[in-house]
Amino acid sequence: MGEILSAGAEPKALYTMDFGQKENIDASTWLKKQGFDEFLDAKRLHLKFENEGLRISTNEGLTAMFGLKFGKPDYVRDVNHIVIEWGVNRFPIGADWAQGNKRVPIGVIFSFGDKKLSSGLPLGIKDAPYFLSAFIGEKEQVNRMYLGALYQEGGRYFCVSNGAPMGQPIVTKFEVNNRFKDVFKQEKTPPITGFAFEMNTDDTKGGADAFIKKIVFYSEH
Repeated sequence: MGEILSAGAEPKALYTMDFGQKENIDASTWLKKQGFDEFLDAKRLHLKFENEGLRISTNEGLTAMFGLKFGKPDYVRDVNHIVIEWGVNRFPIGADWAQGNKRVPIGVIFSFGDKKLSSGLPLGIKDAPYFLSAFIGEKEQVNRMYLGALYQEGGRYFCVSNGAPMGQPIVTKFEVNNRFKDVFKQEKTPPITGFAFEMNTDDTKGGADAFIKKIVFYSEH
């Protein structure tokens, strides 16, 4: 009986994005086929499939993002946690959130619900839903919550790893359900309505080099 109960309590995968595809296609074209849109300096990034994942790199200062927005019927509901397989080959020199230089070699942003909140820019420019972001840092404190320069009303950033050997894949379990309710003082976590991955090397030296293999949304059980 114990085994049956244990098996029934296993988390269920609700959504998977696997970047280790085998199609003979360039990375930018493949991302567009999956529904990702390019934002900011995305066209300037170097994208390459290798080692069963997507490698993202630049030697310059830029801000780039690839975002996927779900259609309303495809909103992912009742997500408890998200597992990300990823890593960093090279950190941007000078990134330091404690000193105000809030840059990331790679981060993943998850949007919740439809309600738009202020970006902090005037006239409602670039308002966005609530979001939680996980990022790999070099100097930042693991599990610490950070505020960005914008989106301070509805956005929170969390360093999920630091000090990992460069080039080594890591697996991040990023809790979102209780985290969302705690951070934003809400009784219920809205469905996930989209996600994006980003690289930001502005005001740093040497660029950055990172990779992402897979993202899976899980239910509690």
